[in-house]
Amino acid sequence: MAAIVLAILALSTLCSIEAQEGGFSVELIHRDSSKSPFYNPLETTSDRVTNALRRSFNRVHRFKTNSVPTTAAESDLTADSGEYLMKISLGTPRFDIVAIADTGSDLIWTQCKPCSQCFKQDAPFFDPSNSSTYRKISCSASQCIDLERTSCSTDHSCQYAVSYGDSSFSDGDLAADTLTLASTTGRPVTFPKTVIGCGTFNGGTFDEKTSGIIGLGGGQVSLISQLRTSVAGKFSYCLLPISQAGNSSKINFGSNAIVSGPGVVSTPLVKKSPDTFYFLTLEAITVGTKRIKFTGSSLGSEEGNIIIDSGTTLTLLPSDFYSEVESAMTSQISAKRIEGPEGLSLCYNAKDEFKIPDVTVHFTNADVKLKPLNTFIRVSDTAICFTFNSLDNVAIYGNLSQMDFLIGYDTQKQTVSFQPTDCSKN
Repeated sequence: MAAIVLAILALSTLCSIEAQEGGFSVELIHRDSSKSPFYNPLETTSDRVTNALRRSFNRVHRFKTNSVPTTAAESDLTADSGEYLMKISLGTPRFDIVAIADTGSDLIWTQCKPCSQCFKQDAPFFDPSNSSTYRKISCSASQCIDLERTSCSTDHSCQYAVSYGDSSFSDGDLAADTLTLASTTGRPVTFPKTVIGCGTFNGGTFDEKTSGIIGLGGGQVSLISQLRTSVAGKFSYCLLPISQAGNSSKINFGSNAIVSGPGVVSTPLVKKSPDTFYFLTLEAITVGTKRIKFTGSSLGSEEGNIIIDSGTTLTLLPSDFYSEVESAMTSQISAKRIEGPEGLSLCYNAKDEFKIPDVTVHFTNADVKLKPLNTFIRVSDTAICFTFNSLDNVAIYGNLSQMDFLIGYDTQKQTVSFQPTDCSKN
């Protein structure tokens, strides 16, 4: 679930409408980038990889059960686990907010005044009384009725409640306000009456550098779904390799998000419950010349048996299937195998020279050939490790496998497209 930092500039409504119709792009910044408020110059690359692995395993802890919950999907998420950040602007006049951008949740929420209980944050809280466009949502409104775990206050306004697997939570008013994004062309794009959560009772493991969560999932109140008509249901991103994390990646919307040209392959998005997640169908993985058939996961044995998630670092596979993939990999590498950090099963001495076998991930109608940077990562001066691992019966296509690919989601045509790309030039 790993996000995005956007600078907000003023522009007229007319220019905003033009930007929407033509498509737009915004900066996508990894949380360990020098542009991120989380950046720690004292951390080594090894430290950052280790931290990303810890967040990744915390994030997918909810999948350790035999099936994904069909209701209250957000209740099992781990709060501060995304790999990317988003800076948006709420209200009139605009108020900048930095939050975790999470493809594994839906609701956009931030801490608000007056706050009866809030976690510590460095930036000021959003004060809805200062926004001329802020409106509470009625209990009888469809936005309230369609959202899980809502209740009605004494003034008949809608109250939301989200909780997470690590006991973090946010409760408050469900409201609508103007949301502003900044495009990379410097032309901000405004979206009036966007549904948000104004949290007045929040707590848990959130970091003081953030103020909430930007839901990028597939549910009705996510940012992606609320922008759907304005951007024709299209968004795409191009994630830079970790070695280039100091630079900006991009997330694209509307016509800017169309993925076309040489090397593009597309696979169906599968509609399943919960609608928060983006489900694909994995058929097999080929390592070198050995093709290994995928027999399914806790998500099912046929359609929709794997989730694609930008907030999870590793690609995680059911234990039995992963064992076959690892065995195929080790049989084709002659280097010395060594002990790696926790969370990484297959590691080699980084000082040894060895050829990394080709790996192709076979989704329905889409064979995605990975590069060595997708399949192995240097975690220290002495260790290079396989970016796939097992976690019970879970199947998640993580962000290391997605780097240097332009990946486009078309939620109207229900497809995900992959195009090999140098994301530093995208």
